[in-house]
Amino acid sequence: MTAADLPRVMVIERETFPDDAWSEGMLRGELDDQPRTRHYIVALVEGEIVGYAGLAAAGEQADVQTIAVVAGQRRSGVGAAMLTELLAEAVRREAREVFLEVRADNPPAQAMYDRFGFEAIGVRRRYYKGGIDAIIMKKDLHA
Repeated sequence: MTAADLPRVMVIERETFPDDAWSEGMLRGELDDQPRTRHYIVALVEGEIVGYAGLAAAGEQADVQTIAVVAGQRRSGVGAAMLTELLAEAVRREAREVFLEVRADNPPAQAMYDRFGFEAIGVRRRYYKGGIDAIIMKKDLHA
């Protein structure tokens, strides 16, 4: 992902996370840390950005910062392809474990993370707007 992708990414961000959308400034800050501690990607279908995802990595730990896919492309493998790339980048950066938070009211995302071997390890109570809990998940890359 580059700064040139931000107009389209921000449309997807606001549509996907209407209550918790990151600002453009926040995403620019993430991009400013590439490649040092961040790895952000976009997914293209017929030349159009239909999703994006980001990883933060430092030392032996990495965190999935975000994954978003436009509504019309969900359950098509786009999210799984991006998660596969983020995990590969975590391995390239020699991370031993990857963490993420997922909304407790998002079973499709939880199911995808389960398929990839993430395990629920805790809960952040009322983490998201509207009082929605975040489920903390972890994947051991050396299991």
